[in-house]
Amino acid sequence: MPSQRIGKTLKPYVQKARDAALLAVEVYNKPAVAFKSSAYIALMVMAWTALLHAIILRSGGKPYYKAANGRFEKIDGDFRHWELGECAKQFWKDTPHDPVRLNLEFFIPLRNKIEHRYLPALDNAVFGECQALLLNFDEAMGKHFGKANQIRECLSFSLQLFPTGESFAQAVKDNKNLAEIKKFVDEYRGMLTAEVAGSSQFAFKAFLIQVANHAAKDALPIQFFHRDKLTEEQKQEFDKFAVMVKWKDAGGGNKGFCKPSSVVEQVQAALGNPKVIRPGGMRDKFNSSTHQRCWKYYKARPLTAAVDPAATEAKWCVYDPVHKDYVYTPAWVAFLSDQLKDDEVFAAVTA
Repeated sequence: MPSQRIGKTLKPYVQKARDAALLAVEVYNKPAVAFKSSAYIALMVMAWTALLHAIILRSGGKPYYKAANGRFEKIDGDFRHWELGECAKQFWKDTPHDPVRLNLEFFIPLRNKIEHRYLPALDNAVFGECQALLLNFDEAMGKHFGKANQIRECLSFSLQLFPTGESFAQAVKDNKNLAEIKKFVDEYRGMLTAEVAGSSQFAFKAFLIQVANHAAKDALPIQFFHRDKLTEEQKQEFDKFAVMVKWKDAGGGNKGFCKPSSVVEQVQAALGNPKVIRPGGMRDKFNSSTHQRCWKYYKARPLTAAVDPAATEAKWCVYDPVHKDYVYTPAWVAFLSDQLKDDEVFAAVTA
């Protein structure tokens, strides 16, 4: 843990980061604000940028751009600081798949896409990522600059009415401006590994279940428990509720899923379109036969003629009872593209 003392150089950065985060939360929790995400994301990008500048400066780094002559660039007499994307790239240069980094990098292009648009339907669609963005920020603030600068003591549980019944998918049908945003959100989530997608540092999700009033007068009305601190028995019990509230698109069919041929095409391209010599000439290294070996190895779906053909690994594969075949998720494509870049893994999986 670094020293809790913050010198005159760092103090403006830390104060700016803290104030921007508090303003972001205040705007998001205002009932009269219809489009919360736009202002929240813009302010949290500002907060994270100032925080990373402070962290990098404290570690002895210089978060400034250099000119061709090797000197630091200046604009109106001030050093030209790195934008958030460059800060993230430098700070997590050894951990490109860190869920905190990927959560942060999700919002950088998203902010640019929504900055000049009025899209209130986006709020519920990215709530989990927005919540993780704030929790990650406060965790980093405490780690590097002490509990005194964290904002968690300034916050309380926001009183909210029931969320809107309109789904993001339905909103896209009614608003063409949302189509591009939804495409970006879906593609970004689809490229994540299963580990990152399931991390609370990428998207924080919680269940609020109403219970009878506690007899103790001093009992807290709301308490949060981190999932990783629950016992295995408790986790299994809460996971039952997760199954109960999973959304299904009743009218969307297989929209967003990939046929096996599409999986083969995408993974082969992601691997750099490698070729192998086989009897009869050259052929793609990743092909339909290779894909079959992959879903068997990772148990993404049951074998042909299984008693329960729908017993798939839902995050990767879904059974289509109408066509009696299988379709695959973008997460499956991303998973294979990441795993099979390692030649040893490729050999083991396809042996």
